[in-house]
Amino acid sequence: MFGLQSGKQKFAGFGLTHNWVKRSIFWELSYWRNNLLRHNLDVMHIEKNAFENIFNTVIDVKGKTKDNIKATLDLTLFYNHKNMELVCDGSWVTKPRASFMLEKNAQLLVYKWFKSLRFPDGHALNISRLVNTEECKLYVMKSHDCHVFMQTLIPLAFRDLLPKGIWDALTEISHFFRDICSSKLNVNHIEMLETNIIEPNMQTWDDIPPIIFWLNGASTRTFTI
Repeated sequence: MFGLQSGKQKFAGFGLTHNWVKRSIFWELSYWRNNLLRHNLDVMHIEKNAFENIFNTVIDVKGKTKDNIKATLDLTLFYNHKNMELVCDGSWVTKPRASFMLEKNAQLLVYKWFKSLRFPDGHALNISRLVNTEECKLYVMKSHDCHVFMQTLIPLAFRDLLPKGIWDALTEISHFFRDICSSKLNVNHIEMLETNIIEPNMQTWDDIPPIIFWLNGASTRTFTI
């Protein structure tokens, strides 16, 4: 389990009921134990990580895609995807191209579409300045711009380029982020979102490596005891 080999201080129940190895300094505050909500997740940060993971994997950005050899081995081992098995030919290992990865010509279409986008003043950054169509490269965007793309543009960017099942799942995830960022929410809606988000995740796990949804520790850094 996480932290079992750590030399840090361990708390009662470690490895059985929890895996925490750090105690937050906020517990020194007398009122902290009585707070009903002690931790908040940074939704914008999580959205940025989710967008980058999805985009870099679908576009197959070298060094940033989550569809690496280890992910391919996981898919074949845990999800029994024989068509995704690595092909060994002597000293060479070839990774089959996944259905959720775009071909070069489709990648170029996405970058050209990004280059042509125009937004109202203050809505988002001028994305055309971050796109290099010659090298098929998208430079790093700020959290707010990833927030706009994750909630509104991901479904549009890949609609005619990805298989319908994968596009449907990514669209549901996009709508999930849009809904939880709504200015008005009620308990019933939140419970429905919690239930419904399972289905698109299970759809994507059939084809896309689950590691794509590991958001660079965004949530694990937030929680301490």
